[in-house]
Amino acid sequence: MIIATPSIIPATLDAEGREQVLAPGYVQTEGGTIIDVGLGAPPRRPDVELATGHLVPGFVDLQVNGYFGVELGDAEPDGWVAVARRLPETGATAFLPTFITSPVEVTAAALRAASQFAPGLAAGPGARVLGVHLEGPFIAASRRGAHNRDWIIAPDEKTIDMLLAAGPGLVRVVTLAPEVAGGMAAIEQLTAAGVQVSVGHSDATAEQVAAAAAAGARLVTHLFNGQRPLHHREPGVVGQALTDTRLSSGLIADMYHVVPPVAALAFRAAPGRIFLVTDAAASAGMAEGRYVLGGEPIEVAGKAGAPPVRADGTLAGSALRMDLAVANMVAAGIELPDAIAAATRIPADVIGRPELGRIAQGAAADLVWLNDDLAADATWVAGRQMHGRSPG
Repeated sequence: MIIATPSIIPATLDAEGREQVLAPGYVQTEGGTIIDVGLGAPPRRPDVELATGHLVPGFVDLQVNGYFGVELGDAEPDGWVAVARRLPETGATAFLPTFITSPVEVTAAALRAASQFAPGLAAGPGARVLGVHLEGPFIAASRRGAHNRDWIIAPDEKTIDMLLAAGPGLVRVVTLAPEVAGGMAAIEQLTAAGVQVSVGHSDATAEQVAAAAAAGARLVTHLFNGQRPLHHREPGVVGQALTDTRLSSGLIADMYHVVPPVAALAFRAAPGRIFLVTDAAASAGMAEGRYVLGGEPIEVAGKAGAPPVRADGTLAGSALRMDLAVANMVAAGIELPDAIAAATRIPADVIGRPELGRIAQGAAADLVWLNDDLAADATWVAGRQMHGRSPG
């Protein structure tokens, strides 16, 4: 298949280290892989010719609690399939189902169940399942946000081994607070097991976050939310995340969790180290009503796009789409190629999947056609159209 388009934003860097833009250009795919990318006219008549908008890599979302009425922590195969098949509507072509804090036995059971069917969703159809993100239970009670205090525990070697054994090879990211008892040892144990450690729901000082990075942590979960904030005499999690080049940070760009000027500040303070996440809950893509996150109720009411909340008003995930996250960052003043990179190449690289998140020879043929309003009009996974109107 050859797609000709007025604009390709491939999320790869040019010789000067800038995000590339090809205008116009073409992409040729075969067998689910990109075999050619070029500037100008294609070598033969294209199969698909886009008249407007931009062709960009498929979005990679590393934090999805649920969507379309499904809480992924329930680990029901039909629900996972339904979410994977519909996420391309948002431009997402790969994602990490995320389990928030639950009783550790419940989390282990969910991992055991998911290990039976998640590997079969790794290559589609629909958005690719990249593994599982465990957001908790090894977090700080004081920064728990929507997590249940009663289910928070300190990490220990036996519990970590049990969770990893429950889903062999499935756990890709663990969010924890490095300052809790056993936190640093847990970072070393998880890193040695090939799991990415993300600092989050943490009251750590900047010094403690730096120590976590030295122990192997490489990510920060939803920057600014659920963590010690920036202070001019104690930089906290936020200050260390923005200045420590070992760390890359997820950002919920729904403009409720983080307001536009602060979201833009993060991009400018840590160029190339901010990636967009939705932190979507089961209520995302659904009407107003009551849903579940981490085994407890959340409610959606009021303005369209507003995040769900617990009964006490605590934000509990989001209703965000990845294409909207990109559009929101552009509206906040970030250049489109940089916003695209934050939704594609950067999260793909931090999760160790360099074949995703870019339009380049040899990369997976995961593509999104964004219209002029930056909404996903069509999405392809492995060269197969999974969403949208027939381009012409």
